[in-house]
Amino acid sequence: MQMKTTRRSNRQRSAETRAALLDAARRLFIESGYTRTSTPEIVAAAGVTRGALYHHYADKQALFRAVVEAESSEVARQIESSSGPGMAIRDALVLGGEAFLAAMAAPGRTRLLLLDGPAVLGRHAMDEIDDAHAGRTLREGIAAGIALGEIPALPVTALSAVLSAAFDRAALAIEAGADAADYRAALAAVIDGFVAAPA
Repeated sequence: MQMKTTRRSNRQRSAETRAALLDAARRLFIESGYTRTSTPEIVAAAGVTRGALYHHYADKQALFRAVVEAESSEVARQIESSSGPGMAIRDALVLGGEAFLAAMAAPGRTRLLLLDGPAVLGRHAMDEIDDAHAGRTLREGIAAGIALGEIPALPVTALSAVLSAAFDRAALAIEAGADAADYRAALAAVIDGFVAAPA
């Protein structure tokens, strides 16, 4: 009788190692901050060797960037799942904003994306990451609204940047203990202001 093999492929092992490193690094970066987290702590928490860390990531900063990109991707996923086809642009933007705030309420996410991310990676790198994820969803929504005539023909990049800054500020305030309902209402009013504005 032939024995069924349970050996994992190299691809599976690599994926498991990366997942363990990302999980451990995320937890430690949130608990201690980037500067106070060491690579020996990360590999110990992940249960892998230091060589495994440097096989997958060039250094601690590269691992931090991977954590930030994973967090940003999850925020975008939650935003995209908040609205469906045929929804009015105004409603999609409001629901997307609420989904953003809900996603940012995950423990440590505001610190990773809005505080430590820019400090460690720089504003340019964070803008690149955001443009590929949550920022992309906002930009696409605004562009669609302009194309449909539901939003005045304003510069898409500028309007996206201004609205994104408002969402980020709201997330920071809520993280600090402000009333989330107040900020959701304020953001909806901002969206209503430009969606309803004459072309």
